[in-house]
Amino acid sequence: MSILNFGSLNLDYTYRVPHIAAPGETLTSRSLEIRPGGKGLNQSVALARAGARVCHAGLIGEDGRILEEVCRESGVDTKFIGVSDVRTGNAIIQVDDGGQNCIILFPGANRAVDEEFADRVLEAFGAEDHILLQNEISSLPYIIVRAWERGMKIILNPSPMDERLKECDLEKVWLFILNEVEGAQLTGMKEPEKILQEMRRRYPGARIVLTLGSDGSMYSEDGNTLRQEIFPAETVDTTGAGDTFTGYFITEYLASGDAAAALRSASMASSIAVSRKGAAEAVPEMEEVIRMLRERGSL
Repeated sequence: MSILNFGSLNLDYTYRVPHIAAPGETLTSRSLEIRPGGKGLNQSVALARAGARVCHAGLIGEDGRILEEVCRESGVDTKFIGVSDVRTGNAIIQVDDGGQNCIILFPGANRAVDEEFADRVLEAFGAEDHILLQNEISSLPYIIVRAWERGMKIILNPSPMDERLKECDLEKVWLFILNEVEGAQLTGMKEPEKILQEMRRRYPGARIVLTLGSDGSMYSEDGNTLRQEIFPAETVDTTGAGDTFTGYFITEYLASGDAAAALRSASMASSIAVSRKGAAEAVPEMEEVIRMLRERGSL
């Protein structure tokens, strides 16, 4: 069994600011850091560091060769990372003194994914494999249909939420991993329990993970719900926390089928990630997550 992560690869330009800039305000940044990122890349790194066998598919420009190296060094199979004549996608990130962030995305080569490239990637995978998708690449509706036709189990992190998701057949999704903002946008509900209830009504065959920031996370399947509290940590940078959670949850859940254990590992991993700068480079190794869980008496 393999996990194909068909997703974005970005260069992150992170600016440290005293607070997130308000409309019309000009701020002087304390620093600028250029780091690997993109939800796709971050989640592939998290999957690999959690112990999964993961292959990343996506496009970069000539300026993004370092992103392929980052994936490879983390243990990700990179044979389906292609090079486009379009500039690599990038993100402009403000991080304030409290560790909160504000992000502007330029899609770049991530939106150069076409049906021909998708078919070339998908023909290497089949019914025993899983595919992880986000909403930062083009041809997402086509990829969902073709992956489903090949018998793959589809895992979707519907981020960022926009009108393009309405073109996707979400009834084909096997597992949703979304935060409370995305859940509210998708269902029209605000309370976590109501978000889960509406998701179950719309997609009765799907498993659902809902992350709630400082209020922890929830898992729902067949009307049964589990809840996991966060592991408190000093917040330095929240940029890659959700992607770290996603990679760790998927790895543990697919390995053991134990949703409670998967929530626990993912929560600890994301707790470690927020205590560090950056996104991909902040993702911990599984050994550290296990050690911290034992120290907290959670294993």
